[in-house]
Amino acid sequence: MHIWKVAEVERCFRVKCFGYQVIMFWCAFVVFFLALGNELHLSHATEVSVNNTENKLCLYANLMVNFSVAYEVGVNKSESVLFVLPENVTTEGSICNNTTSTLKLGFGDGHSWAVEFTKDNKTYQVDSIVFTYNLNDSSVFTNSTSNETKSVTAKPRITNVGVDTYYSCKSENVQRVESVTQTLYDVTLQAFVTNGSKSDTDTVCTADLTSTTVAPTTTVTTTAAPTSTPTPTLPTPTTGNYSIAPDFNSTACLMATFGLRIGFKQGDKVETINLVPSATEVGGACGVNSSILILTSDTITIMFTFSNDSKKFHLHALNVTVKPATGVAVVAANTNMSIWVAAVGSSYMCNKEQTLTVTETLTLYTFKLRVQPFGVEKGEFATAVECFMDSDLSFLVPIAVGVALCFLIILVLISYLIGRRKSRTGYQSV
Repeated sequence: MHIWKVAEVERCFRVKCFGYQVIMFWCAFVVFFLALGNELHLSHATEVSVNNTENKLCLYANLMVNFSVAYEVGVNKSESVLFVLPENVTTEGSICNNTTSTLKLGFGDGHSWAVEFTKDNKTYQVDSIVFTYNLNDSSVFTNSTSNETKSVTAKPRITNVGVDTYYSCKSENVQRVESVTQTLYDVTLQAFVTNGSKSDTDTVCTADLTSTTVAPTTTVTTTAAPTSTPTPTLPTPTTGNYSIAPDFNSTACLMATFGLRIGFKQGDKVETINLVPSATEVGGACGVNSSILILTSDTITIMFTFSNDSKKFHLHALNVTVKPATGVAVVAANTNMSIWVAAVGSSYMCNKEQTLTVTETLTLYTFKLRVQPFGVEKGEFATAVECFMDSDLSFLVPIAVGVALCFLIILVLISYLIGRRKSRTGYQSV
């Protein structure tokens, strides 16, 4: 009887001790993961429905739009601001007719975004997009010297959309007019709805279409024998130097240098592509609170959005479109990021390869990175803040993890010995 009690106590203690050990290791893992992780969220789209006089759906939209606007803040001085079409908008002023329709979205203090549609017998198209912005809105246009309300008209290539179908385009559509840049992506539009509900059939934009009609056959062949045609290893991307200036006579206000590789999924296959600096156009704008860098090649369009809180800057958002030689275009957007952090007036640098997961389908790899989106003087990088991987302390990470694990093991052993001692004391007192 006494022997059974002691054995049972020891057995129970081992079960509890093992449970404590699992809990402690699990907690250590969670803490370590949270310390290294970077939680990413996708921004919300703007979705609206407009009904006609018979209270039936006649216009539908679900899309995302970024605006970059340059405006004057003093004599020969300008700033740029970046903002997005909000989730909550009004549709006052929208009109549905038989051959012409207007989708007008109002937001903020006097801002609006209107799409003009026209229709012939079998197709419809977008004739123009009119963006109206109120410079008197100090919450957006800080220190603006003008209180005017201005409008710009863009003419996007949205044509030959079949009647009773909706227009679909995940790729970025960048419209630059005067001092305004509009970037549309993840667009779903349908005008002239005839049956009172959104169509189940889409007209896909050219950018999203496959480049060849035999792509499915090629994909099947590759899948059947993946080992016979291995994906070639790409060379290290060429380092490019990119800069933005307010005008042709000014020095740079944003500077960046890096090599860039993009990994993306096509079905179950992961492919990679390098950005070629010599074949890349540079665009963007500098602002007080936000700056953007847009790089465009035949196969890649990427927009970096940097934010400034007056003390530190960081990469806030990424919009990426990849158009591979075969397969459909891949579009990824992430507008809630906080990486590449450095004090305003300095630059951020990371020579080691960095891996950034934008979405589940797209990953960025940077090489020899250095960026400064604010406070550039005389066209030169300021003192750099190094990433942790470049610092001399990076070797301490495995040491710290080893010390933590050793501490947990020692703690478990001490707990086990104390439990054994108590169990023996209990046995002697019986």
